[in-house]
Amino acid sequence: MSGAVERRRPQTAQQFVLAELRSAITGGELRPGAPIRQDALAARLEVSRVPLREALKTLEAEGLVVHHVHRGYFVAELSLADLEEIYRIRALLETEAVVRAMTLAPDDLVATLEDIQHEVERAAGAGDVTAMAEANRRFHLTLIDACGMPRLVRLITTLWDATDAYRSLYYTDPGHRDQAVHEHHAVLSALREHDTDAAVRRLDDHRAHAVAALRAVLPPHED
Repeated sequence: MSGAVERRRPQTAQQFVLAELRSAITGGELRPGAPIRQDALAARLEVSRVPLREALKTLEAEGLVVHHVHRGYFVAELSLADLEEIYRIRALLETEAVVRAMTLAPDDLVATLEDIQHEVERAAGAGDVTAMAEANRRFHLTLIDACGMPRLVRLITTLWDATDAYRSLYYTDPGHRDQAVHEHHAVLSALREHDTDAAVRRLDDHRAHAVAALRAVLPPHED
């Protein structure tokens, strides 16, 4: 949240706080399991506790934070079961979005994705995990946004938010970065050829490889 106070604020204090907290969590500044220290955050962002509490309630509904009675708010921790559930739901929703996007076929979609892919590759080559995660997110959400279904896009974006910190962890491995670059090229090839089935398969493989790698670092579900 560096430089937060100097940035141009959205319409309300709650929106401002919500955007800053979400960015800090998905970007890894606030790590899974970390406590949310409300007094310190309110002072840092120069807001009262009221918009901060409202923002935390929103993030709790999104699954990014959890509230423990008498202990306060904490950044949510994902188990392997949680991750697999989120990625399964993503597969269902993103398939619908991609099929719709390819039906609409915006003229500049592939060119826009290719431009973003250049940024993905630059970040991957430089070992800049933060930049790669951000460019990767834009690559996928640009494709999804082309479906022209705002509610669907919002649902998928919420699922992405819940796992962004773990996606950054995935990209710490150079092999994973190289694999993601290769898989993006496969998706782009399917899009250029207007092959919807191939695009869906490539994206399914892309998600499956990430989940397989993250199985090694996430705790299993505890009953």
